[in-house]
Amino acid sequence: MSLRAEALIAEGGAADVFGWDFSFLTGRASEERPPWGYAAALADRLGQVTSALDIQTGGGEVFAFALARATRVPTRAVATESYAPNAALARSRLTALGVEVVEVGDDAPIPLPDSDMELVASRHPVTNNWSEIARVLCPGGRFFSQQIGAGTNAELTDFLMGPQPVDPARRPDRAVAAAMAAGLVVKNVREATLRVEFFDVGAVVYFLRKVCWTVPGFSPERYHDELVAMQGHIERHGAFVCHSCRFLFEAEKPIVATPAAPR
Repeated sequence: MSLRAEALIAEGGAADVFGWDFSFLTGRASEERPPWGYAAALADRLGQVTSALDIQTGGGEVFAFALARATRVPTRAVATESYAPNAALARSRLTALGVEVVEVGDDAPIPLPDSDMELVASRHPVTNNWSEIARVLCPGGRFFSQQIGAGTNAELTDFLMGPQPVDPARRPDRAVAAAMAAGLVVKNVREATLRVEFFDVGAVVYFLRKVCWTVPGFSPERYHDELVAMQGHIERHGAFVCHSCRFLFEAEKPIVATPAAPR
């Protein structure tokens, strides 16, 4: 039994996983960035609207980053989050920026009026409530999102769980079809496959506790033997390599022309 593996597993199991701050992984894991630069692109769009909603904001990290870099900030900004500890982090980070943070379930109705927002954004949503997104967008408003694609980190999932089928629900074509069914017009879809490296198994444990859908039901105890084997793999090969799939998605709520009054 590797004492180093045991120490690393314990360290990853004890680390704080609230919010979407991944600084624990600095020097211990790496992931290629998508070529489109989501946060900067979001900042650009925020500078063009007077109202914006960030769905499933996590701890508000990305939304705060984009707001700080926007040429001007929306006069009204709202963020939603379903996980209470993350919602508290988001409030501490976003309230000073004038953002109202609302705790609400990922699939629950968004507590905003119809046609209320010029921009709805979301980075890595767990789920997309397309009918609600379309409802709260004003005519001409846009949904802008970076999504997690099908098969993300499948090599990591398979190492721990054995070969698993890839869930097609996160394929871009599914998102396009669902958005169109909700009445949105898809304007842009871009895909990227990105290299991910883990340099010790403590980083893997931390990641799987934080990004919990990668290995459903994960705990260090349940997958102890597989994690020890993974540390052995890392020591032999220098890293455990897998690949994340991302796609950028932008859709617009059409402006419906009002019929002319009869003469």
